[in-house]
Amino acid sequence: MSSTDRFDISPEQGKLLAKLARQAIAYRLETGKDLPPASKLPEPLSKPGAAFVSLHKGEDLRGCIGSLLAKKPLVETTMQAAVDAALNDPRFEQVSREELDILTVKASVLSDAEPIQATNDQELIEQLRPGEDGLILHDGKRRATFLPAVWENLPDPYEFLANLKAKAGLMPDHWSPTLHFARYTSITFSDEGATHPSD
Repeated sequence: MSSTDRFDISPEQGKLLAKLARQAIAYRLETGKDLPPASKLPEPLSKPGAAFVSLHKGEDLRGCIGSLLAKKPLVETTMQAAVDAALNDPRFEQVSREELDILTVKASVLSDAEPIQATNDQELIEQLRPGEDGLILHDGKRRATFLPAVWENLPDPYEFLANLKAKAGLMPDHWSPTLHFARYTSITFSDEGATHPSD
């Protein structure tokens, strides 16, 4: 079974999803409104789905926001995440319409989250699959996640976990009875910018 089979999304459908993410950003920047839902979409895009959208300028991240919950149709979740990544990521300035054309838009579709039972860092790390697992941390009001793609920059499991804790505002050695973890996998589809130096 391939990763696309597991997510019930074909490569063509995934490319369409990423394209719609870009179109949603462009429409908001040009009109100030939400892009109307497309009609007659492939069934996998119309089912409830969790997704994140990340924007990239070369190797640099330009925005990343999404939802861990599959409450809305996947296409709606993705389009909203795309707009939020472009305009509402507090780590970055808003994307301009001109800049959008040189950004790569990546839509990551998430599997259902699977709780991980562990009583310390070592037990947790022994269950992680580097390069494959996204990880959710939840402790009281603190919550953070790293997509599987983060392993590319943090290949060491201990660094991966320490940085996730830091993202949630916790110390690297933090552990408590209320600390919970869950993992998920994802498949990512990209839509390249309209203009690139190589074009």
